[in-house]
Amino acid sequence: MASMDSVEIRRLAPDQVDAYRSLMLEAYADAPEAFTATVAEREPVPTEFWRARLAEGDSEERVYGAIKGHELVGVAGLRFRNRPKTRHKAWLFGMYVRSEHRSVGLGRALVNAVLDGARSRDGVLLVQLTVSETNDAAIRLYRSCGFQAFGTEPMAIRVEDRFLAKVHMWRPLDRS
Repeated sequence: MASMDSVEIRRLAPDQVDAYRSLMLEAYADAPEAFTATVAEREPVPTEFWRARLAEGDSEERVYGAIKGHELVGVAGLRFRNRPKTRHKAWLFGMYVRSEHRSVGLGRALVNAVLDGARSRDGVLLVQLTVSETNDAAIRLYRSCGFQAFGTEPMAIRVEDRFLAKVHMWRPLDRS
Protein backbone atom coordinates (compact mmCIF):
# COMPACT_ATOMS: atom_id res chain seq x y z
CA MET A 1 0.00 0.00 0.00
CA ALA A 2 1.21 3.47 -0.86
CA SER A 3 1.58 6.31 1.60
CA MET A 4 1.84 10.09 1.52
CA ASP A 5 5.53 9.76 2.43
CA SER A 6 7.74 11.33 -0.21
CA VAL A 7 4.77 12.51 -2.30
CA GLU A 8 4.94 16.08 -3.54
CA ILE A 9 1.80 17.96 -4.57
CA ARG A 10 2.57 20.73 -7.04
CA ARG A 11 1.36 22.49 -10.15
CA LEU A 12 2.50 20.64 -13.24
CA ALA A 13 4.70 22.38 -15.79
CA PRO A 14 4.65 22.14 -19.61
CA ASP A 15 7.64 19.76 -19.63
CA GLN A 16 5.48 17.19 -17.79
CA VAL A 17 2.99 16.97 -20.66
CA ASP A 18 3.82 13.37 -21.60
CA ALA A 19 3.32 12.09 -18.05
CA TYR A 20 0.08 14.07 -17.72
CA ARG A 21 -1.34 12.86 -21.03
CA SER A 22 -0.39 9.26 -20.24
CA LEU A 23 -1.99 9.37 -16.78
CA MET A 24 -5.21 10.87 -18.14
CA LEU A 25 -5.50 8.25 -20.88
CA GLU A 26 -4.99 5.65 -18.16
CA ALA A 27 -7.72 7.34 -16.11
CA TYR A 28 -10.23 7.28 -18.98
CA ALA A 29 -9.55 3.56 -19.48
CA ASP A 30 -9.48 2.68 -15.76
CA ALA A 31 -12.56 4.66 -14.73
CA PRO A 32 -14.79 5.24 -17.78
CA GLU A 33 -17.79 6.02 -15.56
CA ALA A 34 -15.93 8.86 -13.88
CA PHE A 35 -15.04 10.89 -16.97
CA THR A 36 -16.94 12.49 -19.81
CA ALA A 37 -13.96 12.04 -22.14
CA THR A 38 -12.89 8.68 -23.56
CA VAL A 39 -9.56 7.20 -24.60
CA ALA A 40 -10.76 7.03 -28.23
CA GLU A 41 -11.67 10.72 -28.13
CA ARG A 42 -8.55 12.04 -26.38
CA GLU A 43 -5.77 9.76 -27.62
CA PRO A 44 -5.55 11.42 -31.07
CA VAL A 45 -5.74 14.95 -29.63
CA PRO A 46 -2.53 16.91 -30.34
CA THR A 47 -0.01 17.37 -27.55
CA GLU A 48 -0.73 21.10 -27.57
CA PHE A 49 -4.18 20.46 -26.05
CA TRP A 50 -2.52 18.80 -23.05
CA ARG A 51 0.35 21.32 -22.90
CA ALA A 52 -2.11 24.25 -22.82
CA ARG A 53 -3.51 22.89 -19.57
CA LEU A 54 -0.01 23.05 -18.11
CA ALA A 55 0.79 26.61 -19.22
CA GLU A 56 2.69 28.58 -16.63
CA GLY A 57 1.68 31.86 -15.06
CA ASP A 58 -1.87 33.07 -14.55
CA SER A 59 -3.41 30.77 -17.15
CA GLU A 60 -7.06 29.78 -17.61
CA GLU A 61 -6.33 26.16 -16.65
CA ARG A 62 -3.94 24.62 -14.14
CA VAL A 63 -3.22 21.02 -13.30
CA TYR A 64 -1.88 19.87 -9.96
CA GLY A 65 -0.04 16.60 -9.66
CA ALA A 66 0.86 14.11 -6.95
CA ILE A 67 4.43 13.04 -7.64
CA LYS A 68 6.06 10.12 -5.87
CA GLY A 69 9.73 9.88 -6.71
CA HIS A 70 9.70 10.70 -10.42
CA GLU A 71 6.26 9.20 -11.09
CA LEU A 72 3.03 11.16 -11.57
CA VAL A 73 0.45 9.17 -9.58
CA GLY A 74 -2.47 11.60 -9.34
CA VAL A 75 -3.86 14.78 -10.88
CA ALA A 76 -6.60 17.36 -10.46
CA GLY A 77 -7.35 20.27 -12.77
CA LEU A 78 -8.59 23.79 -12.11
CA ARG A 79 -10.32 25.89 -14.75
CA PHE A 80 -11.09 29.57 -14.29
CA ARG A 81 -14.04 31.29 -15.91
CA ASN A 82 -13.26 34.48 -17.78
CA ARG A 83 -16.70 35.75 -18.76
CA PRO A 84 -17.76 38.81 -16.73
CA LYS A 85 -20.84 37.23 -15.16
CA THR A 86 -19.16 33.93 -14.19
CA ARG A 87 -15.57 34.83 -13.36
CA HIS A 88 -16.34 34.46 -9.65
CA LYS A 89 -16.48 30.66 -10.21
CA ALA A 90 -13.74 28.09 -10.80
CA TRP A 91 -14.10 24.46 -11.84
CA LEU A 92 -12.37 21.35 -10.51
CA PHE A 93 -11.92 18.80 -13.34
CA GLY A 94 -10.01 15.68 -14.29
CA MET A 95 -9.38 14.29 -10.79
CA TYR A 96 -7.65 10.91 -10.78
CA VAL A 97 -5.38 8.95 -8.44
CA ARG A 98 -3.88 5.60 -9.47
CA SER A 99 -5.59 2.76 -7.62
CA GLU A 100 -2.45 1.66 -5.73
CA HIS A 101 -2.09 5.19 -4.31
CA ARG A 102 -5.67 5.69 -3.12
CA SER A 103 -6.90 5.90 0.48
CA VAL A 104 -3.74 7.57 1.79
CA GLY A 105 -4.75 11.23 1.45
CA LEU A 106 -3.57 12.06 -2.07
CA GLY A 107 -7.08 12.89 -3.27
CA ARG A 108 -7.61 15.28 -0.36
CA ALA A 109 -4.20 16.87 -0.96
CA LEU A 110 -5.02 17.40 -4.64
CA VAL A 111 -8.43 18.92 -3.84
CA ASN A 112 -6.73 21.24 -1.33
CA ALA A 113 -4.17 22.27 -3.97
CA VAL A 114 -7.03 23.11 -6.36
CA LEU A 115 -8.79 25.13 -3.64
CA ASP A 116 -5.57 27.01 -2.86
CA GLY A 117 -5.09 27.67 -6.58
CA ALA A 118 -8.63 29.04 -6.82
CA ARG A 119 -8.00 31.29 -3.82
CA SER A 120 -4.94 32.73 -5.56
CA ARG A 121 -7.08 34.37 -8.24
CA ASP A 122 -8.72 37.65 -7.27
CA GLY A 123 -12.49 37.57 -7.38
CA VAL A 124 -12.95 33.79 -7.31
CA LEU A 125 -15.54 33.01 -4.65
CA LEU A 126 -16.43 29.35 -5.23
CA VAL A 127 -15.39 26.09 -6.86
CA GLN A 128 -17.75 23.72 -8.67
CA LEU A 129 -17.41 20.17 -9.95
CA THR A 130 -19.43 17.26 -11.23
CA VAL A 131 -19.05 13.66 -10.13
CA SER A 132 -20.73 10.53 -11.40
CA GLU A 133 -23.59 9.51 -9.13
CA THR A 134 -22.11 6.00 -8.76
CA ASN A 135 -18.71 7.25 -7.54
CA ASP A 136 -19.36 7.00 -3.81
CA ALA A 137 -15.70 7.35 -2.78
CA ALA A 138 -15.29 10.61 -4.72
CA ILE A 139 -18.57 12.00 -3.39
CA ARG A 140 -17.44 11.23 0.18
CA LEU A 141 -14.09 12.91 -0.47
CA TYR A 142 -15.66 16.04 -1.93
CA ARG A 143 -18.19 16.29 0.91
CA SER A 144 -15.39 15.95 3.47
CA CYS A 145 -13.61 18.83 1.69
CA GLY A 146 -16.67 21.08 2.12
CA PHE A 147 -18.47 20.56 -1.19
CA GLN A 148 -22.27 20.36 -1.21
CA ALA A 149 -24.51 18.86 -3.87
CA PHE A 150 -26.89 21.31 -5.53
CA GLY A 151 -28.45 19.10 -8.17
CA THR A 152 -28.24 15.93 -10.18
CA GLU A 153 -28.24 15.83 -13.96
CA PRO A 154 -29.97 12.66 -15.14
CA MET A 155 -28.54 10.83 -18.14
CA ALA A 156 -25.48 13.12 -18.11
CA ILE A 157 -23.16 10.59 -19.76
CA ARG A 158 -23.54 7.35 -21.63
CA VAL A 159 -21.08 4.54 -20.93
CA GLU A 160 -21.68 1.71 -23.39
CA ASP A 161 -25.41 0.96 -23.04
CA ARG A 162 -25.94 2.66 -19.65
CA PHE A 163 -26.72 6.24 -18.76
CA LEU A 164 -25.21 7.77 -15.63
CA ALA A 165 -26.24 10.86 -13.71
CA LYS A 166 -23.78 13.54 -12.63
CA VAL A 167 -24.01 15.19 -9.22
CA HIS A 168 -23.22 18.91 -9.35
CA MET A 169 -21.35 20.15 -6.28
CA TRP A 170 -19.96 23.46 -5.08
CA ARG A 171 -18.21 25.03 -2.15
CA PRO A 172 -17.48 28.61 -1.21
CA LEU A 173 -13.85 29.59 -0.77
CA ASP A 174 -12.76 30.76 2.61
CA ARG A 175 -10.04 33.35 2.33
CA SER A 176 -8.49 32.88 5.77
